[in-house]
Formats: sequence, structure tokens, C-alpha cells
Amino acid sequence: MKFRRQSRDQLDVNVTPLIDVVFLLLIFFMVSTTFTKESHLTVTLPEAEGELAQQTVQQVEVVINAEGQYTVNDRVLINNSLQTLKRAIQKLSNGDTSLPFIITADARTPHEFVVRAMDAAGQLGYAKLSITTQRTAER
Repeated sequence: MKFRRQSRDQLDVNVTPLIDVVFLLLIFFMVSTTFTKESHLTVTLPEAEGELAQQTVQQVEVVINAEGQYTVNDRVLINNSLQTLKRAIQKLSNGDTSLPFIITADARTPHEFVVRAMDAAGQLGYAKLSITTQRTAER
């Protein structure tokens, strides 16, 4: 029995559409790229002489992060004990309990650390206590 051979057609891949797409992408990226020329100015700043004015504390702000670390007016405390917090507040305010006392805490801060800051304010005699919140976005 003799089988007839089947003729095999050569398969050709037409790459012309692929080349067209690549060129279109190239043109798109060339057109959408922005070219900026940075210029730098040399500025000579004036110099001033004199002594620094003594800054007075307008408020006592205690910031508490999510781990319970206290920061009193941008000064990080070495630990989060009540005595350390009280000493930092007294040193900063020089015993002036009429200053506003602001507590800002992270949303994930354990309640214990916020209560500890409130307790320190109460023991030191602060009457103007505020707790800050963030306004929710209105829909």
C-alpha cells in the first residue's frame, strides 16, 4: 500500500502589523515625553547679627504615636512612663498651668497611653485640656 504524501504548507508570520504597533508606541512615547531645562540661580543671602529672642511656650502639645511613644512639643521622650512625661511637661511650661494642654494621639494608640497623658495633665493642675481629632471627609 502506497500512501500519498501530504503537502505541507509553509507557515509565514506576517510581522508588518507588529512593526506598525511598535512604531506607533515609539511615536506616542516621544510625543508624550516632556523635556525640561533646569536653571539654577546663584543667590547670595543677607547675613544678620544679633542674639536670638527667647521663645515662649504658647501651649503644651503631647503627641502619642501608635506604639505609645510620647513627644512633648516636638521633643521625643526617652520612655513612656508617667514620671518622665510629667517632668518633661513641667520643664517645658515652667510650671505655668494656664497654658492650653493639647493631646494628639494616633488612631491605633492604646487607650492606656492617652489616659496616662490626661492623668499627667490632671496631676500637674492643667485646666484647659483638648484632645485633637481629624475631620472625616464629607460625602
